[in-house]
Amino acid sequence: MANTRSAKKRIRSTVRKTEVNRRRKSSVRTAIRSAREAIAAGEVDAARTATFNAASQIDKAAGKKVLHKNTASRYKSRLMKRLAALESGS
Repeated sequence: MANTRSAKKRIRSTVRKTEVNRRRKSSVRTAIRSAREAIAAGEVDAARTATFNAASQIDKAAGKKVLHKNTASRYKSRLMKRLAALESGS
């Protein structure tokens, strides 16, 4: 257990930041899931909108250091590949 005032404050700060980061990561996962579902449904316009929304969410999370930049890049790349396959197929 923390003994100094500064250590106790760091614990409080960490708890707050962890909660914020958890919410951000959850919203990213939700956006990715909705994009994948739209792509799977074969709706090109909805898939494009959902994919670009997910890419935006991923970029924001990477900018806030919630996701590593390479992880964010990988997520976006995989989503864009699926979207491109859908667009070329239809």
